[in-house]
Amino acid sequence: MDTSRVLNNFISYITVEKGLSKNTVLSYKADIVRFIDFLKQSNIELESAEHQDITNFLWSIKKEGLKPRSIYRAVESIRQLFKFLMSEEILKKNPTAYLSAPKLPENIPSMLDFEEVTLLLNSVGGNDIQSIRNKAMLELLYATGLRVSELINLKFSELNLNDNFVRIIGKGSKERIVPFGDKAKDFINIYLAKRKPKSDEEDFVFITRLGKKISRVEFWRQLKKIVADAGIKKNITPHSIRHSFASHLLSGGADIRFVQEMLGHSSIATTQIYTHIDEKRVKNQHKKYHPRG
Repeated sequence: MDTSRVLNNFISYITVEKGLSKNTVLSYKADIVRFIDFLKQSNIELESAEHQDITNFLWSIKKEGLKPRSIYRAVESIRQLFKFLMSEEILKKNPTAYLSAPKLPENIPSMLDFEEVTLLLNSVGGNDIQSIRNKAMLELLYATGLRVSELINLKFSELNLNDNFVRIIGKGSKERIVPFGDKAKDFINIYLAKRKPKSDEEDFVFITRLGKKISRVEFWRQLKKIVADAGIKKNITPHSIRHSFASHLLSGGADIRFVQEMLGHSSIATTQIYTHIDEKRVKNQHKKYHPRG
């Protein structure tokens, strides 16, 4: 088997057919190259690899100190490779059929409660263009649950202020429509009235004083200052506001499928972490206030 050719075909498969992001593709490629090198050192051909060979590889990278999340990704990379080899009828037996991945620690995202969100949004004052822009960005971020990359890359062609929605091309080139309320719309209009006029529909909505697209790092820096000015002690990132958006919708009674669609999650399992957050909050409240808590 020509492993270089197989690898190139596999990369094309996960890029074009699976629609994985560039970073994910690069990570999968690195995992597979490492796995193939491990097999070569043991004089094992890729097509001859068995379940125990894969287990030995995973054990070797664990001993090197790789974190569970990296090992989990390596398992998924190898699974996808052999799934591809089976689909191409290069192999007749899948050695990953009974392969188990390490259990990942549950990551509870940092987030704000409703009162903290209100405090944060109300703390953005000032009549300068930067403050007005920051206010509009935060209002839209909390109103839609966009990823920060989607927010800073938002173009006028994707923003509909007549019907209050944004059209987002998210991970895996999947399109979704996300509505927002009049509060966000009002602050966006205030900002647009102050900012440099757009030249065409492909202009970025949120820009710097120099007319350039605001960077992820710059927006994060602005948010940290706003959080500090609001007196909020939590470690808040732009993603924390996305988490808050999802949790507040679910705790208010929104259907989890609706929230999944709004967030652009391909799997509902990803969205379900927010139901666990709300359960934890309820348990904490019970423990704190119930006489036998």
